[in-house]
Amino acid sequence: MRLELPKYSERFGAVLLHDLQKVYEMDGGFQPDEVFSNPFHVIRHIEADKLFQIEKDLAIIIPTKNERLRLLEGVLCGLPHDCLPIVLSNSDTEAIDRFRLECQTVENYCCYAKKKYLIMHQRSKEMAALVKSGGYTQLLDERGLVRNGKAEGMIAGIMLARLMGKKYVGFVDADNYFPGSVFEYVRIFSAGLSQSTSPYAMVRIQWHSKPKIEGEGLFFAKWGRVSRISNLLLNRLISQYTAFETDVVKTGNAGEHAMSMELALQMDYSAGFSIETHHFVNLMERFGGVKVLPEDIPAMQQGVYLYQIESRNPHLHDAKEDGHVEEMIHQSLAVIFHSPLCTEVLKTEILGELRRLHIIKKHELPQIPVKYGSLQSLDFAKAAKIWDPEKHGNAKL
Repeated sequence: MRLELPKYSERFGAVLLHDLQKVYEMDGGFQPDEVFSNPFHVIRHIEADKLFQIEKDLAIIIPTKNERLRLLEGVLCGLPHDCLPIVLSNSDTEAIDRFRLECQTVENYCCYAKKKYLIMHQRSKEMAALVKSGGYTQLLDERGLVRNGKAEGMIAGIMLARLMGKKYVGFVDADNYFPGSVFEYVRIFSAGLSQSTSPYAMVRIQWHSKPKIEGEGLFFAKWGRVSRISNLLLNRLISQYTAFETDVVKTGNAGEHAMSMELALQMDYSAGFSIETHHFVNLMERFGGVKVLPEDIPAMQQGVYLYQIESRNPHLHDAKEDGHVEEMIHQSLAVIFHSPLCTEVLKTEILGELRRLHIIKKHELPQIPVKYGSLQSLDFAKAAKIWDPEKHGNAKL
């Protein structure tokens, strides 16, 4: 793969946020090209061997809830063969058992593709037992099961990837209509992670466009309704501390993203639709140097690198209703508002935006987000003692 080098980067303590990189060639050739060894070249060539090596150690988490089975199969089809798909389902199990149908779909596809896989229901007793045995009980509800929510499924997926010994973990939504875009996303994950000289790295994808029907044709929108707002206010948050205006954040709500396992275990998480925006806020809270915790010092000494890369494929998924979009905006901005880093000036701006959109009333404040501590507190050795991956797929420890 060949990527444009980031034009500039922004520092926030130990966090290095790279500006958007564009894909110049999805396949840059198997052998390294000598012309790209020039240190002044603006294109970075990443050898196929580096991509393949990362993909062997990469688990792709696919959260799903009552999605079309053909879309789920298409997502699996788009994954490079060496990646391990981990499907975390929160689909219906009563009346028509959607989860059973998903298991059949995944098993049939992976049988023909000769591909290893895992699939688990987020609310299953087996998943709850793993979480409980590891001592991460904050993820469980009053019934002793993993809480509902996409974010909770993503956290459970990270746990499974760690139990399988994976070094990297990525996330891809199950409602993607183009398998080719899924393939590009994962290759971008591998290309981004391969650039890092620190074990603490994250890659986030900016979609090239989001097609939608307008009139009698297609309109390829550049920015989503949520990302326009969250990107602006995340950049405002950074500017409040650096005293220089910036637009470095382009992926405030990127559902498609990947992390090194070291970073995934070090970070805190939030519930609901705020989880992607919370990534940025938590990186700045934990590694920005405003408040230093002893457990964060190793990461701060080695640096935390964040890469943003623009795909070439358009992203087509199911259109969301206005109420869903408003909920995403509310939760994303609430994470920023309630962060100890948020200044009074920025809080006033966030309140103004939420009230302008009629998401909250004049005297209301954004809801306080539910937070989950880092997975470093989870005892993986104890969880591994009761973990049998072959019951939930054909992957082996």
